[in-house]
Amino acid sequence: MPVVDVYDLKRNKVGQVELPADIYEVPLRQHLVHEVVVAQLASRRSGTASTKARSDVAGTTHKMYRQKGTGRARAGSRKSPLRRGGGTIFGPSPKDWSYSPPKRVRRTALKVALSSKLKEEELLVIEAMDLERIKTKDFVSTMNGLGLENALIITADQDENLELSSRNVPGFKVLRVMGLNVYDVIKYRNLVLLKTSLPKIEERLLK
Repeated sequence: MPVVDVYDLKRNKVGQVELPADIYEVPLRQHLVHEVVVAQLASRRSGTASTKARSDVAGTTHKMYRQKGTGRARAGSRKSPLRRGGGTIFGPSPKDWSYSPPKRVRRTALKVALSSKLKEEELLVIEAMDLERIKTKDFVSTMNGLGLENALIITADQDENLELSSRNVPGFKVLRVMGLNVYDVIKYRNLVLLKTSLPKIEERLLK
C-alpha cells in the first residue's frame, strides 16, 4: 500500500496518508485508457452537421421543360443535386456519436490513470484548500504557493469559492469526485487531490 505525503497550501509537509494499492498501484494498460478516452471524445461531438437532400430543398416540382424534342438531357426537377441550388447527394445528417464502454473497463482505466500519476510523481495530496472569497487572484496566489502551473484539482463536494475562482485561469480545472474521469486526469500535468476526496474516490472505485 503506497504512502504519500500530505501538504498544506505553502507546500509544507503536514502528514502522510496511505493509498489503496487496488487504485493507485494498478498495472499500466494503455489500451483501456485509449478506449475510454476515445469514447469520451466521441460523446462530446455535437453531431449537428446537416445538409439538405433534394426532398428538403425549397423549390417547384414543375417539370422544367418537355421530355422530348429539345435536344437536351431529360430533367424533371430544379431541386436535382446536379443543378445549382439543388440538394446534396449523401450529405451529413444529425447523428449521435456517443457510446459507452463497459463499466468495468471505465473503472479500470480510471485506476490506471491515477496509478500513472502516482508513479510519475505528478499526484499531490493537499490537506485543505479553503478560499475565503471568490477571487481569481487568490486562487492564482494559492497555485503559485504550491508551485503548480497546470493541474486538475479534485474536491469531495461542491466548493463554490474554489470552483468559481478557478474557472477563468487557463491550465487549471476543478472537479468533484463524481466527475472524475480518465480524459481530464491525463490531460493535466498534475493531479491535486484534497484529503477529504480520498475516501470518496475509494468508495467509487472499490465497489
